[in-house]
Formats: sequence, structure tokens, C-alpha cells
Amino acid sequence: MTTPSPTGGRQAQLERTGLRPGWTTGACATAATSAAYSALLTGEFPDPVTITLPKGQQPAFALAGEELGGDWAMAAIVKDAGDDPDVTHLAVIRSTVRLGSPGTGVTFHAGPGVGTVTLPGLPLDVGEPAINPVPRSMMRGVVEALATAHGASGDVAIEISVDKGEEIARHTWNPRLGILDGLSILGTTGIVVPYSCSAWIDSIHRGIDVAAAVGLTHVAGCTGSTSEQVAIREHALTEQAMLDMGDFAGAVLKYLRRHPLPRLTIVGGFAKMSKLAAGHLDLHSGRSQVDTAFLAELALEAGADKQLAAQVSEANTGLRTLQLCQAAGVPLGDIVAARARAVALRVLNGAPVVVDTICIDRGGQVVGRAAHLGP
Repeated sequence: MTTPSPTGGRQAQLERTGLRPGWTTGACATAATSAAYSALLTGEFPDPVTITLPKGQQPAFALAGEELGGDWAMAAIVKDAGDDPDVTHLAVIRSTVRLGSPGTGVTFHAGPGVGTVTLPGLPLDVGEPAINPVPRSMMRGVVEALATAHGASGDVAIEISVDKGEEIARHTWNPRLGILDGLSILGTTGIVVPYSCSAWIDSIHRGIDVAAAVGLTHVAGCTGSTSEQVAIREHALTEQAMLDMGDFAGAVLKYLRRHPLPRLTIVGGFAKMSKLAAGHLDLHSGRSQVDTAFLAELALEAGADKQLAAQVSEANTGLRTLQLCQAAGVPLGDIVAARARAVALRVLNGAPVVVDTICIDRGGQVVGRAAHLGP
């Protein structure tokens, strides 16, 4: 199969990193649909099969499997996510296309390994197969083009399945978003940009949308699974209330600024929370660093003497600064939590969201907190 050719800023980004881009599940499903419908109309599977992506690229995909029946055809494609750490890399995406009754148009169905929407707040109705709008549009496009070329009606039922998709989906946000029994078929451009933040941030946005749609008033932005366990323990929150923000604190706060929910708890490891306290909204180790000089200033504010502050400033890790202050009885964790809360409120910029923050250590013990003090 060919390599995608992103344009503009994404191309420059990839050239800098030397990373290879890949394909979305939506692009693979579209290519498989094109091959299957072609076989229904002509008796032959095109291999490789070429499709046109929303931005005009025309990649070719090799088929990994094909079957032709009397009124149906199935084509399979192995997803290549490039150098992106995608859980669906090398997943087998299958499209089974069946001739439909006259006038039914194109209908979509979830086969094995593709989820079904069970909660509101997503761009699909409850009960629909988790095949997102852009992939649906792409598949309708290839069906229409082939039907026109061959004088067919274009009335077809498309069933998308993913081998082992239900198992793979356990490592995604899908269960939390109410997408059950499998994966979502995703993609807006057809191309996966390696290490792109966009998919994660989009998941954060959808998580907030779902929380709002099911009537939740309290959500938690968590940096990882340990943080989630603490949020659940501290506030008895449900899984739907958990926002896996990872390093993207800014994504949670900026979206809540536009789409507020009544209450937000931010829970994270001490080092990451110290970055938020310093004003960083991206907490990734490659894009922001723990500032021990800043932590030394906070330690002084929390009651440390100058000798301890100097030790904090010279510490090699955030954890070490915490350990030094804990040994001296200085509540560095509390002041980091308070500063992180202040940064969050500044980003929310007056949005009606009550915020509290919790810092934890690597074992999941709370080492600092800052709560809303108002009514």
C-alpha cells in the first residue's frame, strides 16, 4: 500500500520527526467497501483498490481477504497506522456489502468487533453502529461513484467488522463513552498523523459531551489510571465522569470554558500537577518540564526555610522535591494543588465551573489538595 502524503503544516511536522503516517479505520473501511461493491458489480475485486480521501489524496490499499457470494461481497484490509502508537494498528477491517431493496439507499450495520452507540452526546444516534459521519460520507461516495459508473441503483447494506475488535476496544475510551461491543470507525481526513494530539483531544471533548448528555454534574480530569482510581474513591464518581486527559489539561479546561459543567476535579501526579501550577497546559515530558526553582519558591511560601528551599531547587525530580518537603513537614503538595487550581480557574475565565484539585504520589496517596471555598 502507498504512503499518505499530508499537506501543509502536517507535512512539515512529519518531515521534522521522520515518522511515517498511516491510515484511519474510516479510510480502510472505505477502501474495503469500494473493493467489495466493485466485485458485486463486476465479479472482480480490484487489488490494490484506490480511493480518494477528503483532502484529495488517492492512496491504494492491498486486500487481505476477499469473498464473493450471490448478492454479497466481502473485502478485508489490514490497517497500517504508520508510526503512530495506535491500538488498531494491524487490525483487520472488513466490509461486507449486500444488495439492498430498491429505494433503501445506503445503510450501515455493525458487524463483529464494531461497537454500537448506547449513550447520547456523540455525533450518532443511540442504537446506531459506531461508524462516524465522515467515514459514512466516504463510503456513500464510493458507492455512488461505482453505481453511476455501472448503471446500478446504489441500494446497498454495508456491514463493517473488525477482527478482535471487541478485545481491542477495551483499550480505548469506547466503553466509557457508551460505545459497546467493539471499536468505532473513525477519521476525518483518512490519514493518521503519528503522535498527533488531535485524536486524544477529540476523545476528551466527546467525553465531556457524553457526560453532559447523560446529566452528570461532576467530572474528573485525570492524568492516568491511578488518578482515576483516586477520583472515584474521593468523590464516588462513575466511570462516565472520568475524563482521561493524560497530558492535555488545557484541552479539558478550554472545552469546559465553552461547554461548562457544574464541577470539575483535576487529579494528577505531583510532578504533572506542578507543571500545571506553573502555568503549563500541556503536561507531556517532551513539551514541559518540572521547574524545581519554581517549586523552591512555593516551598518558601509553604513555610520552608532557605536551606530546604535550596535543596528543593537543586533536586533532580519533582518527586524528590516532594519527599524533601514531606520530611520537613512542609505542605508543598497543598500549595501546588492550590496553584494548579488557580491556573485552571484562569483558563476557565469565569465559566460557571467549580474546581478542586488533588495531587497524588506514585502509589496513589493524596499528597495535596485544594478545594472550592465558596458556597
